[in-house]
Amino acid sequence: MAIILAGDIGGTKTLLRVAEKNADGFRVLYEQRFAGADYASFSDVLRAFLEATKINLGELPILSAACFGIAGPVHDRRSQLTNLGWSFDSDRLAEELKIDQVSLINDFVAVGYGVLGLQPHDLYTLQDGRLVERSPIGVIGAGTGLGEAYLGWNGDHYEVYPTEGGHADFAPRNALEIELLQYLFKRHDRVSVERVASGTGIVAIYQFLRDRQVSPPESSEIAEKVRLWESGDLTSGAASAIADAALANCGVNSETNMDHLATQTMQMFVEAYAAEVGNLALKLIPNGGLYIAGGIAPKILPLLQDGMFLKILKNKGRVSSVLEDIPIHIVLNPEVGLIGAMLHAASFV
Repeated sequence: MAIILAGDIGGTKTLLRVAEKNADGFRVLYEQRFAGADYASFSDVLRAFLEATKINLGELPILSAACFGIAGPVHDRRSQLTNLGWSFDSDRLAEELKIDQVSLINDFVAVGYGVLGLQPHDLYTLQDGRLVERSPIGVIGAGTGLGEAYLGWNGDHYEVYPTEGGHADFAPRNALEIELLQYLFKRHDRVSVERVASGTGIVAIYQFLRDRQVSPPESSEIAEKVRLWESGDLTSGAASAIADAALANCGVNSETNMDHLATQTMQMFVEAYAAEVGNLALKLIPNGGLYIAGGIAPKILPLLQDGMFLKILKNKGRVSSVLEDIPIHIVLNPEVGLIGAMLHAASFV
């Protein structure tokens, strides 16, 4: 029996879990969510969690290994959350926890490992495809930014390899997207695909459509959230408000209360996102599966289910047929990163 400590550590919240690894998988013993802004350091969070674990379980289990997925780069077994000022050092954490094995991995690498532990109910399948064992697996996820990674079989198990694919150039596909690119070039020296296919991109597309003279009027509620976002308040919830307004339009016969600007924004976002998912599929040929993770896809699932998303994803001209056999799934489980951290820690025991 091995006891695993796993963590999913982001800029706003941290989720920690202690689980027992057994022949059937994992049995969760205790978990707790923390608001990052309430703590000066991750060590403070860790101490609070261990104390709560001891109280709830009656004793503190002897840990075998730990892994923390961190929303930031990891170099030389160290990492840092810039907006919180938290620093991480594997060796120091190993001393605090009194165990030999502590791993720090990027949060999207954790998502990569996490897809290996998902169950059918954790997924919405866009295309069944034809699974080929031990073939490459692709993972992409739009949230605040755009993460991309892939898994390769190393002869014994899958390894996750991070990429910076979200920072590749945005490639417009039509006249309207060319206009969007020109609009963004006025604001940025370089326009990556992350500038469009992300939560930040949703707001950027909205601004672009709003500022075109042919755009429909914007709602006062969204206008205020976007104004706050433009003034530097990136927590205003502008992207969520835009997405929510577009979702409210789904299945509505009367156009009386429809927010056309939000709907147009999300249509452009969905198409750009689909095109980038297809680009990743072309580069990897992930016959082991293509997983669309991140916070946005499950939230806007109704906008991805009408067939257009998959159609654009596979619209790659004369090589479109290459994508027909790839299994394509949307990840619905928001704890996929935590699952990945658990699996990665368990690989060392």
